[in-house]
Amino acid sequence: MNHVLCGLAANPALPSELVDRLIAVADDGIALDLAGRADLSRAQAVALASRVEESALQLAYEGRLTAADVDPATQPRAAVALLEEGAGNPEWARLLAADPVVEHREKLASCPGLPPDVVEMLATDSDVRVVAEFALWTTRDVAARLARHPHAEVRRSVAANEATPPTVLAALISGEGLPPAQRCLVCDREDPPFVHDPHCSRLDCDLLLGASCDGSHESTVHNVLHAALQNPATPLEAVVGFADHPSILLRWALAARPDLPPEVCARIAVDPAPGVRADLAANPSIDDAVIRALADDAGHDVRRQLAHNPHVPLDVLTRLAGMTKVGSTLLPRIASASPSEVRELAQSPNPAARMLVAQRRDLPAGIRDALAADPDAKVVKSVAPHPGLPESQLRAMVDRHGVRVIAKVAANPDATPALLEYLTRHEPPVQKAFRVIARHPNATAPALLACLADHQARPIAAGHPALPPLVVAELLTDPNGQVAEAAAANPSLPPAVMADLLPQGFSF
Repeated sequence: MNHVLCGLAANPALPSELVDRLIAVADDGIALDLAGRADLSRAQAVALASRVEESALQLAYEGRLTAADVDPATQPRAAVALLEEGAGNPEWARLLAADPVVEHREKLASCPGLPPDVVEMLATDSDVRVVAEFALWTTRDVAARLARHPHAEVRRSVAANEATPPTVLAALISGEGLPPAQRCLVCDREDPPFVHDPHCSRLDCDLLLGASCDGSHESTVHNVLHAALQNPATPLEAVVGFADHPSILLRWALAARPDLPPEVCARIAVDPAPGVRADLAANPSIDDAVIRALADDAGHDVRRQLAHNPHVPLDVLTRLAGMTKVGSTLLPRIASASPSEVRELAQSPNPAARMLVAQRRDLPAGIRDALAADPDAKVVKSVAPHPGLPESQLRAMVDRHGVRVIAKVAANPDATPALLEYLTRHEPPVQKAFRVIARHPNATAPALLACLADHQARPIAAGHPALPPLVVAELLTDPNGQVAEAAAANPSLPPAVMADLLPQGFSF
């Protein structure tokens, strides 16, 4: 991988004539960055697509190629991408449905609006992988038909398809009205009874770990149930009985459903698996009784997920914040808090409550300033990135709380160049602050030079446009490939240096 040329390909200041030269020598890595350029002309997109097939796929999905630019015979993946986006030639579907490469037919199977004859070809394809992919995306009527398919893998896809009729999904769970499946991926390859060794060392084996078949295709049947439980179109009455199922994966899938009645939620709330209870805790459908019961759960993940539930009462949320790590993020319930609730939280004697509301970035100036002067460092750390704070307040935060708040102060969008330079000189230094400063649009050359001394901030600082051009050019030979790539992508790199980096004599 040529880090410098990859960086150059992503450089927004790269002149068009140099883009042409880079296309002429592009490999997969360079092409990936070239295809993402906003200034790529149609002629350049076509040239790049003809050179690197993977870039043709990317350009097709991004709408940079038209049907006139793609030959389905030589660029089948790009042709499928255009069909998937509704921009391809419908005749291509017939050609691709007969393509001998299974992966091409499999990708075609996910495209919408296919002609009826192509639908029939894919539904009866000789390779089950194609039919299974088709069953995952097909229409209501075809999904209902494929629910009777003899291969259990196709039925699993039907169970995951949200267009599948609810009555059919219920039948896939109960088995009523459907003939038994005759095959699965396990017995296609091995004679039952067979259980796939979790430590299988065969390089050509693509069976899932633990896949098994004793003649009843049990692991795939289990997967059918799991897919149906996760499908929001599956009727509630068909799934509520799984609250006490022996399979933790099925109980886990049930716990996340947003349509669960209170009595089922109450049963899942005492599930022996913490992961199941954690997913239930995040479920917006749980009522106040279940919320308060889960707030006393010993599982850290349960409490953390409950804190992210949009319906958790504020009193429960502030208690959770004081006893578990909820992360430095704006929680949904705090984001939806009313103005009176915001005032109440900001004035709470509980620092956890003040810390939570300090994560909002739309606080009234009076509340914002009061939190900025809070005696608790965790509160100040939360409010430090709030826009509108003047430099004097940001400096006062650092003077009072030091290293605990420096990185968050550096993240403030209004941090001045002088403040950012000041933060790079702080003793003791804060490594995370260097990474934040290296990304800041207000960072100056002195601040960025200080960031270059930190090994984690160095690749970030190398790409900052405020870095002096001579320094950027020197970083092109840095032993760290990430640093060299970032320097090559820096728009401050002089055009003459860009030209010297490219091989000569190529054009199209």
